[in-house]
Amino acid sequence: MLQPATSTLTRTLTVAQGIFAPGHLGELTKCLPFELVDAVPAETGAVQRRLRVLPSRVGVYFLLALGLFPHLGYAKVWDKLVAGLAGLPVAVPSAKALRDLRRRLGPVPLKSLFEVLAGPLAQPRTPGARYRHWRTVAFDGCSSIKVPDAERNRGWFGRARVRLGWAGYPTLRLMALVGTGSRGLLGAAFGPTSHGEAHYARQLMHLLGPQSLVLADRGFDNGKLLAEFAGTGAQFLVRLTSKRRLPTTHRLPDDSYLSRICSVQVRIIEADITATCTDGTRLHDGYRLVTTLLDPDQDPSDTLVRPYHERWEIESAYYALRHTLMQGRVLRST
Repeated sequence: MLQPATSTLTRTLTVAQGIFAPGHLGELTKCLPFELVDAVPAETGAVQRRLRVLPSRVGVYFLLALGLFPHLGYAKVWDKLVAGLAGLPVAVPSAKALRDLRRRLGPVPLKSLFEVLAGPLAQPRTPGARYRHWRTVAFDGCSSIKVPDAERNRGWFGRARVRLGWAGYPTLRLMALVGTGSRGLLGAAFGPTSHGEAHYARQLMHLLGPQSLVLADRGFDNGKLLAEFAGTGAQFLVRLTSKRRLPTTHRLPDDSYLSRICSVQVRIIEADITATCTDGTRLHDGYRLVTTLLDPDQDPSDTLVRPYHERWEIESAYYALRHTLMQGRVLRST
């Protein structure tokens, strides 16, 4: 009887020495080199005062691994972290020791690391990433992420009222700025749902500039917020609510018209949208878009409707967070 042919693959894994050996995330360590992870605790004052079995560098990689394996307990996540280190004298910490490590580090190093790494991922030729010479970016909020029902969380986030009483878990509002085409995060902010989307969007305003074209839905048609978008030098293309009626100052040849919002001259585009579902059902809706791109010759109305569609990239990013990474679970307890 013939035996099936087999192949043996040998791979060299480079890790740090001694107690720093568990501080790696496989291939992701190329994006998160030791030097960067060492610098973040040093800059935020989170370096261990004495060299422990679980140094700060290892703690940062462990916290990142918690996000990669949200369905596993601390000990199981540690096993994932050291799975490729067979034969090395690595520590076998208890779940309590790992919890203490997380508390010792705190949230500041991870926030700093995120701010270093967050940024554009798309290349200039990436489909859906640019409109003319502007990089298209999308704002949106998500208020369906649940956090553990702990006293501190209830005190900060509050409790959400639902139709039949109170929700079982507090929820937070997450605001993100995403590059379309790649869905790469440019920035994020979160907090209680008692603050609206505009409150958190203002915390990310410094990430905009003359190279940006901001896409956003009807929740961002606040006049002051749109004026702040324009004040960064960015262009915007935002959907208005159906009840928002702005005065016409000049009618343009493509049936769009000029108006003003909080001293900012804008252009209003009325669009009829038809969507065909997989079963053949056709849905119709009317969109009213406002933009700072005023020239109908360079930016015709029917052309501008297409980049607005790229705004849905951020909805796909949120879907991946809620239903793929978290699979509907509650965020880990701190």
